[in-house]
Formats: sequence, structure tokens, C-alpha cells
Amino acid sequence: MATPVHETAAMIAGMAPVRDPATWHFCTVADAAGAALHFPEALAIFREAEGISLVLDAQAAARHGFDTGLPMARITLSMHSALDGVGLTAAVARALAGAGIPCNMVAAYHHDHAFVPLEDADRAMAVLQDLSQRGAP
Repeated sequence: MATPVHETAAMIAGMAPVRDPATWHFCTVADAAGAALHFPEALAIFREAEGISLVLDAQAAARHGFDTGLPMARITLSMHSALDGVGLTAAVARALAGAGIPCNMVAAYHHDHAFVPLEDADRAMAVLQDLSQRGAP
């Protein structure tokens, strides 16, 4: 397993963004029992006061009748960033915002993931590849 990277410039330079070919949807379920039915298909699950958020692929979201009005692409930052590393999420969000691209960041143990509207995915990849090549915010 790779050693987590802590240094900001190294995280940015080594992020190696990769686009997932799947289409994803952020969905919500009000109660835990209802949400549990979707856990096996969910890429991500997060409990909030208002309900349980699920990230489902397009087929699962449509099959279960969730709103599919905002299809998202997932871009994984392939480098193993440290959980206590500082600046990677901010740099990615700032670069995408500067290009007018909305993003929802999801940080997991090994990698960070930027979810962007599907229509902006190619442009987002170009922005993140440029940011990585520059190696600084």
C-alpha cells in the first residue's frame, strides 16, 4: 500500500485524476430502513439530520425511482492523500470553481473524489490535469 502524502504541492502534483465511466446520482432517503435497502448498490452513504444520502449509479437510481435530473461524473484523485493533509480539496474546488464547474467532493480513506455535472466532466478533467501539471494551486 502506498504511503499517504501530506505535503500540499506533492498532493496536487501527484493527484493523477481519473474519470470513472459510470454516471452517478446523489439520492436521499428519509429513514434508515428505507436506505438500508439501497446499501448494497451504493457507492457512498452519509447520514445527515434530514435523511440518508446515497450515491447510486444511473441504473440503480432510475430503477428505484430517484430523481435523476443531475447526472454526475466521478473523478478520482488517484494519489493516496493523507487524511490530515491540507490543501488538496481546496485547490481542486478552487480550480473547478474558477472554470465555473460545480463539484461535490467526497473524501474516502485512500482517495478523494470530485463529482461534477456529467456535461462538465471533460472540461473538469482538463482543469484538474492542468492543476496537477502545475503542481500548485
